[in-house]
Amino acid sequence: MTATELTTGAPPVTPVAVTAPGPAAIRGRSRDGSSRLRALDGLRLLAALMVAAYHYGGRSGEISQAWGGSPAHQFPTLAPLFAYGCLGVQIFFVISGFVICLSGWGRTLRAFIASRISRLYPAYWAAILLITAVFALPWVAYKALPPSEVLTNLTMLQQPLGVDRVLGVCWTLWAEMRFYALFALCVVLPGATRSRVVLFCAGWTLAAALAQAAHEPFLDTVLMPEYAPFFIGGIGLYLLHRYGARDPIAWAIVLVSWLVGQHYAVAGLWHAASATAFSYRSTAGIIAVVTLGFALVAAVALGLLRWANWRWLTVAGALTYPFYLVHEHLGWVVVHALHHTLGLPSYATLLLTVGLMLLLAWLLHRFLERPLTPLLKHAIDPRRPSL
Repeated sequence: MTATELTTGAPPVTPVAVTAPGPAAIRGRSRDGSSRLRALDGLRLLAALMVAAYHYGGRSGEISQAWGGSPAHQFPTLAPLFAYGCLGVQIFFVISGFVICLSGWGRTLRAFIASRISRLYPAYWAAILLITAVFALPWVAYKALPPSEVLTNLTMLQQPLGVDRVLGVCWTLWAEMRFYALFALCVVLPGATRSRVVLFCAGWTLAAALAQAAHEPFLDTVLMPEYAPFFIGGIGLYLLHRYGARDPIAWAIVLVSWLVGQHYAVAGLWHAASATAFSYRSTAGIIAVVTLGFALVAAVALGLLRWANWRWLTVAGALTYPFYLVHEHLGWVVVHALHHTLGLPSYATLLLTVGLMLLLAWLLHRFLERPLTPLLKHAIDPRRPSL
């Protein structure tokens, strides 16, 4: 998906999400001996809330039907700011680069695959089935997909297969899967070392630029020029976390990734001021949000946010992925029920909808992810303990 299509609501071709990274615990042994980066958990939830703000009040499309009018009329002051929330996907991708490099270091290929599948699929399957069931209710205006397309969605391969999506946000998961595949083949399979990771970052950066110049769809699909710099930037930030701030090569990876990343963000999201467009994002605003995302992950990597070690951030990180999956489509139904049917004010509806989606995310995490993730991981990689 291009960022322009995010703005218009058209079906994407290829986050943050960001996506978003899965609900895995963000663990790793850094130079200072710490074993968990709780601030990164909190940053993941912040990125998810940015995306939710965009979906609820920063764009047009189905959410206008839920509100009974344009979100710009519901939030005349905040809608222009909510429009920047789509950049939460790019922040997700930076975090994902950091986390995947961290979690893949020292793992076998089988263990890495088991970790990724067990983290991504349980909540994803639940979200697919839940949203399909809700959309099939006779009083819900949004229509469920045919059974064959729903079943195809369970593979997470619906986008390359040309099948309609149950989840609007799943395009970011397709980007994540391609990143996992590249990292697994180039780094995890031969064994992660600093030199190998640096070579991977340099090679992917150059290859993505060449793919952009070649205008070859297959290369675009594999190398993801518009999203690669965010994943690569996150990897560079992990190198800083692992080896320290005096690593000029890691800084070079981060700097080049930021420079290229802001280019793609501006190219995809900026347009000239127009009375017919739902929202307008300035070049400076887009660059500022991208820069802030890099800066916050850098602050975590360098230990500047070590003081943000509150236990509740672990819970926040665990809720991020299921919240990200369910918030958009189920949010349409909840917003319509609270605002259009019950007549609650716009801001109360917004806050209550976010709260209800977080509650649903907690239920999915507590009663689905926690029991199923270790079982699925052990089934794929039985040589490792399931708990």
